[in-house]
Amino acid sequence: MKSAPSVAASLSPEVRKTIAIQALSKSEPISHLAAELQVSRKFVYQQANQAQQVLDESFAPSADDQEVLFHLPITKAWLFQLILALVPICHCSYRGVVELFRDLFDLHISVGTIHNRLQAAAVSAMKINQSQDLSTIEIGLHDEIYQGAQPVLAGVDAASTYCYLLQAAETRDEDTWGWHLLESMEQGFQPRYTIADGGAALRAGQKAVMPEIDCHGDVFHIQQQFSTVANSLSRQAKGATSRRLQLEQQIAKARLTHRVTRQMNSRLVHAKQRERRLVPLAQDLKTLLQWLCHDVLELAGSSLEVRQELFDFIVVELQKLECKQHPTIRTLRKSLRKQRDDLLAFAGVLDGKLAAITQRFDLPLETVREVCLLYRKQPTSQVYWESWNQLHGELSRRFHPLMGVWVRLSPKPPGPVLWWRISTPACATTFSCARH
Repeated sequence: MKSAPSVAASLSPEVRKTIAIQALSKSEPISHLAAELQVSRKFVYQQANQAQQVLDESFAPSADDQEVLFHLPITKAWLFQLILALVPICHCSYRGVVELFRDLFDLHISVGTIHNRLQAAAVSAMKINQSQDLSTIEIGLHDEIYQGAQPVLAGVDAASTYCYLLQAAETRDEDTWGWHLLESMEQGFQPRYTIADGGAALRAGQKAVMPEIDCHGDVFHIQQQFSTVANSLSRQAKGATSRRLQLEQQIAKARLTHRVTRQMNSRLVHAKQRERRLVPLAQDLKTLLQWLCHDVLELAGSSLEVRQELFDFIVVELQKLECKQHPTIRTLRKSLRKQRDDLLAFAGVLDGKLAAITQRFDLPLETVREVCLLYRKQPTSQVYWESWNQLHGELSRRFHPLMGVWVRLSPKPPGPVLWWRISTPACATTFSCARH
């Protein structure tokens, strides 16, 4: 006679998995779990051990993580290269380099050694920089950055983002700019035009040594200035509205107890007057800002003559909004008026490129500009695709080549130069890491 199979042997895999999960979670004692299922405690422990083994194997580090990829001989030359990589690339401080050498290599290195190595590399890099041919640069981007309180004169090639000028200077006046631009000219620097902000010394220095080269305006800074003024007034308008609502609530509560005073009513009158003055002013400034950014300074837009008319209109409207309570509006208006031709210089360049495209494809200038204006619309919008289909139907086979030509043009009007900050003044003259 064969003996009947045990309860444990008849359990399905799902039940065994449930037993293992309950045992590992320790939701109830093992003895209670075994009694409930009519199995031995040894069987419960066996299921738990099997599940634990599977978990350990799943989360164990793979063999690839422990594999030695390569052996690197650590020499003094390699350590000095690491210093040069940590400071200008990783923006690491001298103290950070000291800590890294101590913790990873168990090696002591002094701050003076790091400084001396960077100075030696700076001398070598300066010789390399001075031997570069700068005659291929067509558009130069000039700006002033700061290493702490020390100004650093900077120049970047718009096409390649090569930094041909990164010089720490005691001052940033006209003579200093002119001197360093002359040094660049000795290396062949002769661009078609440059782009810079409204800095007077920067522009005066260029005009003194390169009078025949135009300096176009950087639209980023004026937009930022306009946005700052508009946002400030918008916050004041919101504060005036909040103050008026607060006073109205206080008066409403006071009326319940018949304690409304003349002073409370006077405050409410002044709050309403302030709100009536600030709210439309903030709205007008916001509207003018949108016109300036979208209709005047946007790359894909109208001709230079139309932009100039719109620009002058915005300046006139700003003059109407000027008041003694908000002198920043007057300052903004004067900045716009002085920089009009420089800020809109990119539109003249665009008109010239569109005229060349018109001759190349033998198309009307209006049609070419419509393709240009297509890039002002969102590619996900219905308006974009309606215009796209209309232009495609009109131009037929010439549509895609014309779109390709426009894509190769500059995607944005002249904007700011963004710099990778360098952590040591010693490197400010040599390690030219910049992008536009």
